[in-house]
Amino acid sequence: MSYFKKIAFSLLALFLFYRAIDLLRDLSTHSPDGYSQTETFVLAILITLFITGVFALPGFVFSTNKLLSDSYYRIRNAHYLERSYRLMGLKYYRYLLLVFFWGQRKNRQKYFDGTRMGLENLDYQSRQSEFGHLGAFLLIVIASVYLLMLGYFLMVTTAMLINVIGNLYPVVLQRYHRMRLERLKQKIGKIS
Repeated sequence: MSYFKKIAFSLLALFLFYRAIDLLRDLSTHSPDGYSQTETFVLAILITLFITGVFALPGFVFSTNKLLSDSYYRIRNAHYLERSYRLMGLKYYRYLLLVFFWGQRKNRQKYFDGTRMGLENLDYQSRQSEFGHLGAFLLIVIASVYLLMLGYFLMVTTAMLINVIGNLYPVVLQRYHRMRLERLKQKIGKIS
């Protein structure tokens, strides 16, 4: 990975963090009634995109998953995870991701190339993705609590809906993938 790319992505993440803080500061000086529904919707999208970018961009060039311990990534209560997966309808979410983004072979091969070493890469990529979405999810929740205290009910509802679909669902999906991956590794270990 080139130093230029690391510096550029880091600076862009800092810029998005600044823009998110600046937007929250501007919202604190205005009344929620001063924004139309369309403006409120657009601002909610911007807040979620800015904050998600703060975590996503460094994850493209650094091993950000290492900021959390290995014990966090271990799946302990698989039955709760499987139940959450079903209740949240993640089977359909996963299908939509496959149709609209991961359906192309080159996109899938970045994560898994069909080899045993590919399993390690899949584990790494799932941790990277989970960390980025988890960090964004938590920071958007904090920003939403702040906006809720300011009276931005429609904006918070919109931002949290986007946050759940764009960040919480991927966190649970990555944990589900890793649970299945751990089971596969155990089977392979027994065969070897």
